[in-house]
Amino acid sequence: MSDHEAPTTEAPTSETPGDQAAGNDAPERVDQARQIAELEDAWRRTAAELDNFRKQCARDVVRGREQERAAVATSWLPVLDNLERALEHASSDPDSVVEGVRAVLAQAVGVLADLGYPRRDDAGRAFDPAVHEAVGTVSGEGLTPGTVAHVVRPGYGPDDKLLRPAAVVVATRAS
Repeated sequence: MSDHEAPTTEAPTSETPGDQAAGNDAPERVDQARQIAELEDAWRRTAAELDNFRKQCARDVVRGREQERAAVATSWLPVLDNLERALEHASSDPDSVVEGVRAVLAQAVGVLADLGYPRRDDAGRAFDPAVHEAVGTVSGEGLTPGTVAHVVRPGYGPDDKLLRPAAVVVATRAS
């Protein structure tokens, strides 16, 4: 060895064998970080899609309600037209007005039936608090107790989707 050459001893490093193994994991950690970032991005995109879908469904519900309301209102227009015609002829022939109002009533009952709420014919049927509203009682000959003796205000709709219960007078036993 010459005077000018430095000794060739290796300087000790602060790395331990475990640290050297961890250094080999650096590409794996980068790959895991990339996968995590991709999953987070996919999660955010999915959350945004879900939010957009929720908003679209809400808009569809509003649009559907508006369309249904317009369809129902349209079905009532002929009834209004006929009422106006009846009023136009009210002064000329009162009998024809009564006949016209009856025809409009039948038309209105038909509109409700077409919408799924037919007029109920409850006279003589057994009283049922689920579909009848008792507004009074009556007793008399020929009346069966517990049945509808008189319909004060008709009900509309089938038993399973009643629009309005019938207001009825119920027959009771003679005292």
